[in-house]
Amino acid sequence: MYIHIGGNISLDENDIIGIFDIEKTSVNKTVNEYLSKLQKQGRIYYVSYDMPKSFIVCKNTVYISNVSVMTLKKRASYNNYSA
Repeated sequence: MYIHIGGNISLDENDIIGIFDIEKTSVNKTVNEYLSKLQKQGRIYYVSYDMPKSFIVCKNTVYISNVSVMTLKKRASYNNYSA
């Protein structure tokens, strides 16, 4: 199933490694270094120019989204039970 993460982007659930709250995790030095490294490599994709609320880690890309972690979690749960 696919999860709409904002903008025109939907991701296959199987491609998602993790979904994180950007506000809570960005205070961590390791997370900041990780995101900075990926930014320099051009592997971060901004879904929207609105205030970022979450980031979604996939195998080769990290998506910065304006959709909250809770909303993304609900969308994933809905997909699993709506079949």
